[in-house]
Amino acid sequence: METSAKSAPVSSQEIGMITKLLLKEGIISEQQLAYAIRVRSKLTTSKTMVDSLIDLGYLSHEVLQETLRNNRVSIRLGDFLVELGYLREMDLKQALGIQAESNVKQRLGEVLVDRGFIEDRKLLEALSYQMGYPLIELTFVSIDRTLLSIIPLTVCQELDIVPVRREESFVLLALSDPLDQKIHDCARKFLGDRVQFAIASKESIRTTLNALERSATQPLISDESTIIGIINTLLDDAILEGASDIHIEPMKDRLRVRFRLDGVMHHHKDFPKEIAPQLSTRIKVMAQADIAEKRRHQDGRMLFKSNLHGVDLDLRVSIFITIYGEKIVMRLLNNKTSLLDIKEIGMAPRMLEHFIYEAVEVPTGVMIITGPTGSGKTCTLYSCVNYLNDVNTSIITAEDPVEIVIEGISQCSINSKIGVTFEETLRHIVRQDPDVIVLGEIRDHFSAETAIQAALTGHKVLTTFHTEDSIGGLIRLMNMEIEAFLISSTVVCVVAQRLLRRICPDCAEPYFPTPLDLSRLNVSANDLVGAEFKLGRGCKACRFSGYRGRVGVFELLVMNEMVKNAILDKKSSYDIRKISIETSGMVTLLEDGLVKGARGEISIKEIITDLPRLGKPRSLAELRRILGVMK
Repeated sequence: METSAKSAPVSSQEIGMITKLLLKEGIISEQQLAYAIRVRSKLTTSKTMVDSLIDLGYLSHEVLQETLRNNRVSIRLGDFLVELGYLREMDLKQALGIQAESNVKQRLGEVLVDRGFIEDRKLLEALSYQMGYPLIELTFVSIDRTLLSIIPLTVCQELDIVPVRREESFVLLALSDPLDQKIHDCARKFLGDRVQFAIASKESIRTTLNALERSATQPLISDESTIIGIINTLLDDAILEGASDIHIEPMKDRLRVRFRLDGVMHHHKDFPKEIAPQLSTRIKVMAQADIAEKRRHQDGRMLFKSNLHGVDLDLRVSIFITIYGEKIVMRLLNNKTSLLDIKEIGMAPRMLEHFIYEAVEVPTGVMIITGPTGSGKTCTLYSCVNYLNDVNTSIITAEDPVEIVIEGISQCSINSKIGVTFEETLRHIVRQDPDVIVLGEIRDHFSAETAIQAALTGHKVLTTFHTEDSIGGLIRLMNMEIEAFLISSTVVCVVAQRLLRRICPDCAEPYFPTPLDLSRLNVSANDLVGAEFKLGRGCKACRFSGYRGRVGVFELLVMNEMVKNAILDKKSSYDIRKISIETSGMVTLLEDGLVKGARGEISIKEIITDLPRLGKPRSLAELRRILGVMK
């Protein structure tokens, strides 16, 4: 972004120590800083000067980190955290008050972490910048056990320090509290001036020390019982944290494990790369995959009984060959306590009423639930099946695989290895005299045509699809060479949906949309009168993410005569959408997201990034009226 060549000199009162350092080092110019100050003064939300410089492209996170580490900044920790944008001014004042009133002497950093004002990792990062010490992950490095002959293990445990390795002229020592003078004195007592400090989390230091104590001077041996224990622990941890997927990924120097929580990937832990072959082999045995095959991708399925949590877990396993080895993804299929009632899936009252009466309870026709992977389609599908399931209705399914077992219906799991293919199953399914047919997914012309033909012969068909929105589902059927007149005469409803993260109720705070937010949403402030948007600050309950759980966002297209005629006329998706909104009362994904956001359930950021923005949304008042939603 260009700035004017001439700018008034910047007053030193307007900027902090970090910004002064950036000026001194020539990282930013006076003109750039003056422009950043003007831009920042016009913002409706508070933003640090450092964040403003980064947003304008005058500074990068990498350059900031390098500059801070190379120049120890003489500034109090609290002010330093505020200037970096890691902590708010009001939170600092509250933490200082707690520290002053506490009977137990605590450092400010301990108060901030214990009370959930800041994540431990962020605090260590700031201390690393302030002290000029590197920040290391002890799980990624090899520990030189011989150094314990210089610094006894008992001393290390008392002070929470770990001697990591010898360099040419010094010993690298990891510590969790770089401000503790006792640690510095003790380190110099044992190592003299030949010591260089690094910062690591207290948890990782204690874990490393415990491992050193257990193993003494013996190297880690991975036997069969160790591998079984690792896998069982991973699965138990995934159940405890409510993960939907476990990713075991071979890296260049380690084996990384990540969990998908609330739709977002989170790092869990790392293992030595040496155990990867044994871990992979054990999972293949459990998933009934070929343990000798290491050059091709494989799929499998496994059952796990958790003695710790008392649950039986059904997992779908995918093994993918990468340049560093076999990546394994395990999807936890039965990590749900019970089926969702159709009234609890998250639809607005009036939308749910239309959905049940004009789609679910209609005796024939195709009902399609569409959205990308991980958008909750299967959950909605099963809630509909559960609603229809009674002693007078014959329901049969073809799924790949069966994800939730429902008592009273006939469920078939596709298994191409033994000849139970999707095509073969669909040919036989209509001979079973079903009232309701559930197809796990429409994936090609054959499955789409089978669904249409079943509906034409008087069956009700429930299925899922991968498209961006409801109109996209109809367009994709046309692209699969299904005739327009067949689509208009058989499809009764298309539901598009997404799962967005729910704002953590424990740390939710009011949020006021910025002009940029309004511009990206294509709305004005008047359109959002009465909204109460919120944003999660981050706390221990939500792992400092600001989110906990997920909320369904829906778009319901019920086929009326006008929409059917638009399909027969092969009108564009824009025209079909416009007709649907005007005649069938359709509320788009973005509009439903805005209504839920205005109630403080989801954040504006996720509405902007995760929902398709197709046209200008209607005002909040009108949407609430259409959906039957109270404020």
